[in-house]
Amino acid sequence: MTRYAAIDVGTNTIRLLVADAEDSRTYRPVFQDQVVTRLGERLQETTLLAAGAVERTIAVLQRFAETAKAMGAKEVVAVATSAAREANNQREFLDRARREAGVELQVASEETEATLTALGVSHALGPAWPDMLIIDIGGGSTEFISFKQARPAGHISLPIGVVKITEAFLKTDPPTAEEFEAASHSLREAIDQVPVSLEMPKGGALVGTAGTPTTLAAIDLALGTYDGTRVTGHRLSRGRIQELFAYLCTLPLAERRHVVGLEPARADVILAGALLTREIMQLFGFDALTVSDGGLREGILLHHLARREPAP
Repeated sequence: MTRYAAIDVGTNTIRLLVADAEDSRTYRPVFQDQVVTRLGERLQETTLLAAGAVERTIAVLQRFAETAKAMGAKEVVAVATSAAREANNQREFLDRARREAGVELQVASEETEATLTALGVSHALGPAWPDMLIIDIGGGSTEFISFKQARPAGHISLPIGVVKITEAFLKTDPPTAEEFEAASHSLREAIDQVPVSLEMPKGGALVGTAGTPTTLAAIDLALGTYDGTRVTGHRLSRGRIQELFAYLCTLPLAERRHVVGLEPARADVILAGALLTREIMQLFGFDALTVSDGGLREGILLHHLARREPAP
C-alpha cells in the first residue's frame, strides 16, 4: 500500500485528496480538504492572475503540500485548470508554486481536464453509469463530456464559469431580475454551441460535478457537515433546482452565507452556478441531474496511479 496526494487547483477552489492505493483501479481516501482562494479573480478584466489571488493560492498550496508530506504521501501530483491556462502571467505563478510550495504544477489542457474529470466521475458512480453527459461547472470554464459505453466519447469546454458569470453580470446584492436575464441570455448563446460539436449519449443521464452541483446537493440534503458519500448519486429534479435557485435569489449575500449546506466562501457564486445548471438542463431537455462528488481531483489521482503501474 502506497500513499499519494492529488491537488486540483481550480479557478475558484483548491482541492486536496490524500489516499492509499495498491493498484491503478482502487484507492482509499485518507484525508480531503478544499479551500476557496478565487485564483481567477478579475482575470477577465486584466488577463492576469491578481497578486492577492496568487498569494492566497500559493499559501494554500504550501499548506496542502506540507499536509500531504506529513501524512506520508510518497508523491504529490497537482494540476491547474482554467485560470492558470488563460493567464498571461502563468509562468510566474508556476515558478512560485515550485519555489515556495515545492509543487510542480501541471496546467491541464481542455482535453486533459475533460478526460480526467470523466475518469473521476466514472470511478465515483461505478459501472452502472456507462452512458452520461457530464458537466463540470468550474469557476472559469464549464466542461461538457460525452461518456458512452463507459468511455469518453467527446468533449467541449466553454469559457463560462461561476466566477466569470458573477463578475460580469451579478453585481447587485442580491442581483436584480435584469442582471439575471442578461446572464441567462449570455449563457444560452454560449451553451447553444454544444450540440453542434458534441455527440450526445442517447438515453444517458446528466451528471454534474464540481462545486455547484455538489453544493446544491448539500443544500437539498441540509448537510451541516459536508459528506461526499451522501452527495454522490443524489438526484436533483429540474423543478427542485429552480426552487433552490429562486430561494437563494431572495437572500442577500450575508444571509446566503448561513444557508445550511452552503460553504460561506461559495455564497457569492452559487447564484451563477444554479443559474447555469438550470439553463443547461432546460436547453438539453434533462429533467434531473445526478451529482458526483468525484471529479477532476479524483481523476488526477487515478491517472497518476495508472501511469505508475508497470506494464504487464
